[in-house]
Amino acid sequence: MFFESKVMKLNNKDTVPYLTYNSLKEIKFIRHGFSTRLGGVSKGIFSSMNLALNRGDNKDDVIDNYRRICRSIGLDFNTLVASAQDHNTFVREVSSKDLGVGITKPRDIESVDALITNEKNVTLVTYYADCTPLFFVDVKNKAIGLAHAGWRGTVGRIGEKVVKKMGERFGTEPADLKCAVGPAISKCCYEVDKACADEFYKLNDLYCDKFIFPKENNKFMLDLLEANRQILLNTGVLPENITVSDVCTKCSSQLLWSHRATQGQRGTMCAFMCIE
Repeated sequence: MFFESKVMKLNNKDTVPYLTYNSLKEIKFIRHGFSTRLGGVSKGIFSSMNLALNRGDNKDDVIDNYRRICRSIGLDFNTLVASAQDHNTFVREVSSKDLGVGITKPRDIESVDALITNEKNVTLVTYYADCTPLFFVDVKNKAIGLAHAGWRGTVGRIGEKVVKKMGERFGTEPADLKCAVGPAISKCCYEVDKACADEFYKLNDLYCDKFIFPKENNKFMLDLLEANRQILLNTGVLPENITVSDVCTKCSSQLLWSHRATQGQRGTMCAFMCIE
């Protein structure tokens, strides 16, 4: 399996593969991982590591997949707490009382695109298949967050909202955050229409020419990763504390689920992170 990255590592590539960030692996009190489309038991269009319970896959297979990826990363399956994503910007603080929500227990909130916690042994779970994952680690106060930043969430500055919420709840200062952005569909592959591009042009405190690239026929190439990086910078996160993925989900669609590469016939990946 070919994989090349300067900032990420492919682990357990011959069994149940998952990705980690080199920069986050250096933080001793957390464990994190990002699943691939390989190493599971799902069948058909979901083959083989699908972690979505709401796309028509066999539930028992999906739960088996969760158990497999948890063993591979070194997580306790019983500590998972999942988001309920709908491309909004609600940030939910979770704790041990929420364990199992969205996995073995029903969703109790229907709009959650970001999760934060400062409790040990609470594993945050968020979902992707081209959209941008955002990882947050407060290295001083030992708190973490995960966010799902599709184009709507990015325009809604979900990264900024996570930083603010972590500040309110845990005393997080932006300068104490280590963040990672991606993997996601990258500017090489993410074409959008004018209506979408115009929403990004409204982010006029950012350097839009660094993430919006006009082309012919009122189409634009969009760099969601750079847009999210700039949003994090504007909150006060230090540039040296932000790692941006160099892995495009569509270019790497043999390894990673991509909604665009599969034309929607796909499974779903997850980002995982917990405080040990």
